[in-house]
Amino acid sequence: MEEQQMYAVPFSLVGFFFTNKPIEQSIRKDLTPEEMEKFQQIVARFLFTEEVSVAIYPSVVPVDQTEEAIEELEEMIFGEEEE
Repeated sequence: MEEQQMYAVPFSLVGFFFTNKPIEQSIRKDLTPEEMEKFQQIVARFLFTEEVSVAIYPSVVPVDQTEEAIEELEEMIFGEEEE
C-alpha cells in the first residue's frame, strides 16, 4: 500500500478573552499535556474533516498589537466597509 505524504498547513483561530484581572492572572499555568491533546482533538473534530490532525500553540497577542488584531478580526467577521 502506498504511503500518503502528510504536510502541515498553517491556520489561525483568533478570539478574545475578557477579564477584569491582570492578564498574567487570567491564564492557566497548569495546563497538562493531556488537556492540550484533548483540546487539539476537539478543534480537529469540529473544524476539519476526518483524518486531519491539529497542533496548537496557545499564545496571547502582545498588548501593542491588540488594536491591529481587533481590526483584522472585524474585517474577517464583517468584511471591509464599502466607501
